[in-house]
Amino acid sequence: MSSLRGKVAIVGIGEVPTGRFPERAAIYHAIESARLAIKDAGISKDDIDFVMPTAALFSPQFNTELVTCRIIEEMGLKNARTNCQVFAGGSSGSCFLKLGGSLIQSGLAKYVLCVHADRLGSGVSLQGGIDLFSTAGISAEWEVPFGQHYSTIAALTTTRYQYETGCTDEHMAAVCVSNRKWAELNPNAIFRKPLTIEEVMASKMLSTPLRAKHSNMLFDGGSAFILTSAERARDITDKPVYLLGEGSRVTHFVFSQEPDITRFGWADAGRQAFEEAGLTPKDMDLAEIYDSYPIYQIIAMEELGFCERGKAGELHLKGETWPGGPLPTTTNGGMLSQGHTGAGGGIAILVETARQLMGKAGQRQVQGARFAVETCTGGTYMDAQVAVLGTEIP
Repeated sequence: MSSLRGKVAIVGIGEVPTGRFPERAAIYHAIESARLAIKDAGISKDDIDFVMPTAALFSPQFNTELVTCRIIEEMGLKNARTNCQVFAGGSSGSCFLKLGGSLIQSGLAKYVLCVHADRLGSGVSLQGGIDLFSTAGISAEWEVPFGQHYSTIAALTTTRYQYETGCTDEHMAAVCVSNRKWAELNPNAIFRKPLTIEEVMASKMLSTPLRAKHSNMLFDGGSAFILTSAERARDITDKPVYLLGEGSRVTHFVFSQEPDITRFGWADAGRQAFEEAGLTPKDMDLAEIYDSYPIYQIIAMEELGFCERGKAGELHLKGETWPGGPLPTTTNGGMLSQGHTGAGGGIAILVETARQLMGKAGQRQVQGARFAVETCTGGTYMDAQVAVLGTEIP
């Protein structure tokens, strides 16, 4: 497969605040995010020739509208030639990069608008949300009948990892605190109130050893970004964000078939991404890690090579991942504090990566950031998706 290294770039980003907005039609989140991304790129909406929405989980009807070109009509994108939905759960952002980048590299598209929008906060009932995450990506034959749920999946991973490494409940809570420190500085995050380790560990038990404040929560939200060629990007912006390397591994569908629930495919995917980029973890100014539960942020950081196995929790506890720390991590607050918006959890982290590298992150800006690693995963952590991005091509 031909490498996209240094050949495509993100040139514009847009995002609406996360929350519960029952008064807003679902299309608002998509249109406003897309409008902001186009404005940020400094291009005309009529430059967009390929629209790539991802799936909305809250409504089959709205999802069908996304599939059948509603965004193009609502925005009046006169030169859009194709609308094609791309969906891989939380990995959808990585698919945007690969598929959109390939279209651009092949000459089949000039500007690809990648859009996410969902209303999991106000568009589904409490029971509806429980049912969704007790069935989506979970084997109907082998696991659903026994009450499998994403919280129990995370609990199984956490318990096994703690047994193997000695990681403590306090270390898990420290991930939540670290991500909240960043969310306090993020106007688009839903949870901005300071959080302590004691508060996390005193919250209601969900699925031993995970408590309520170890968990993400479902909200409405939307985000978007625009891809184009590296050559074109340099003509329209002073600071394009180049895709430098990517790596990926699929390891299972049924969670019980995952060979190692404390490692997954992160080491191989990370090695591939860093080798393609010609960089190492030590070169990274940012680690934007998918974080639906604390354990997955911890495992990915260790497997990618940011620290030894069993040590990531300590990094969070010491504040090394906080604002001002030597390894800024999940700087939008992640799904634990910005909020879980379906496929948007991973896409929001990718948008945040671009925002930081573009120097547009406001109070939480990491000064001088040049290189970042970004991760995402879908379903019951079925895959490991790693991207290395930067403001220059080494």
